[in-house]
Amino acid sequence: NICVQNNRATTPKRSQHHKQTIKMTTKSILSLVLITASTLGFSQSKFDLEKSAIKWTGKKITNNSHTGSLKFKSAYLSLEDVQNPSGIFEVNMSSLSNEDQTGEWKQKLEGHLKSEDFFSVEKYPDATLVLKEIKSKKDNSYSLRGELTIKDITHSVDFNLVVYKDKIEGELTFDRSEYNVKYASGSFFENLGDNLILDEVTLKIKLQKL
Repeated sequence: NICVQNNRATTPKRSQHHKQTIKMTTKSILSLVLITASTLGFSQSKFDLEKSAIKWTGKKITNNSHTGSLKFKSAYLSLEDVQNPSGIFEVNMSSLSNEDQTGEWKQKLEGHLKSEDFFSVEKYPDATLVLKEIKSKKDNSYSLRGELTIKDITHSVDFNLVVYKDKIEGELTFDRSEYNVKYASGSFFENLGDNLILDEVTLKIKLQKL
């Protein structure tokens, strides 16, 4: 009988401790959710597209490079819902320009990049990036996955964005051979020597908030 009475006496204490543990765990989970939500809570539907731009860099196997810019046609981004983020960026491919050369050489390179050897701008005037997945990183830095469409060909790409008070900056690298951009590509031609142009194109993104 003493053993039974002792068991009955200790049961309420265990139940009380269990309830306190559940409350503490629930509180911790809610705190984590609130912290995550505050980190990810961002939505921007209007940008100053005149002050926004994409800086591109392409390199040859010799490590020589060309740089230039592209202009956004439209931009929208919402990171408020981690499970269902949204974002779409349209790029005006006819705005493609070269910035490391001047005069005749600048015009020749721009014309060549817009031709069928590269991006066929007359036939495919727009490129798009659609946001599909996102996870937060510290200091308002985000790791993202999206679908990049160039020349009506779509592939998945990973990229990063950092959200500042007045702007958003990011970087993306894509493989041009996946978009049927064949000129001087080692993915399509052999024995190019020093004329080989690397397939990786790097884009540095700047979106100016209104």
